[in-house]
Amino acid sequence: MNDAVKIPAPSGSLPATDAGFERLKSVLSPGAMIRRNEPLAARTTLRVGGPADVYVEPAGEAELGAVLAICAERDWPVLVLGRGSNLLVKDGGFRGVVICLGHESFHRIEANGLRLRCGAGARVKAIAAEARRRGVGGLEFFEGIPGTLGGALRMNAGAMGASTFERVETVRLMDRAGAIEERPAAALGATYRHCEGLREFVALGAVLLGAPGSPEEIERTMAQFSQKRRASQPAAASAGCMFKNPAGIPAGRLIDELGLKGARVGAARVSLEHGNFLVNDGGATAREVLGLIELVRRRAWEARGIELETEVRIVGE
Repeated sequence: MNDAVKIPAPSGSLPATDAGFERLKSVLSPGAMIRRNEPLAARTTLRVGGPADVYVEPAGEAELGAVLAICAERDWPVLVLGRGSNLLVKDGGFRGVVICLGHESFHRIEANGLRLRCGAGARVKAIAAEARRRGVGGLEFFEGIPGTLGGALRMNAGAMGASTFERVETVRLMDRAGAIEERPAAALGATYRHCEGLREFVALGAVLLGAPGSPEEIERTMAQFSQKRRASQPAAASAGCMFKNPAGIPAGRLIDELGLKGARVGAARVSLEHGNFLVNDGGATAREVLGLIELVRRRAWEARGIELETEVRIVGE
């Protein structure tokens, strides 16, 4: 699942100067976090990537809006980060401000009948667990996805034949100036592994509509999904599925048929368990992962005439 959205902005002076850092810090409360030169490898599931110029965890929506407004005013690039799944940060890091909705104020999950109002920072696994407890079905596929709701919305994440926007009623959004609005899901243009309507917005949360079910039945379904995932996906560090499925064949099956399982560039390797997972065997660099991506794409094109498109977002320099 994609846990990051890059909000485009013209390049300008960078935020890591003393003046820039202090300006950002001035709008944050003691409950927030702000750091310079924060390593991003530890904040991504693939465990590669260089540092962010500035890393911020606002303590609420008002602080988030203030940070976004400062970044817009000064033309600083912004990357909104969840748990860092479905993300590849290049070795040079991110020249701008990385914002994470890691504060508990963005993690709320409130149930009302079959509807769950969830913050963008809530882990989708926690949403699935709360839905199970409430007897709300239809969200079992969230179990095991290593990401937050914000990332799931941004890429219309899916698993086990279901996808996020099939269960979304409305999304609460913040624009680059800090203004907030709520839009119906149908207005956001969600497609396979993409949501065009969120390209230049930060998702603050969403209302999810489930279906009636019993906790016991939901638990059985979640257990089946979990068992299937453990049997077919690697335990090693990865960003999840690396490529979108092309027409006619799943990417994992294509990569398997091409004989690429186990192929490697340095410490980056195509998983033996699932061909669409590129794993970090320990100490891999982003450059090595990118090299492996290109190796797979080149073989798919040469052997089958298929152009593989990455599902994982690639950011940084």
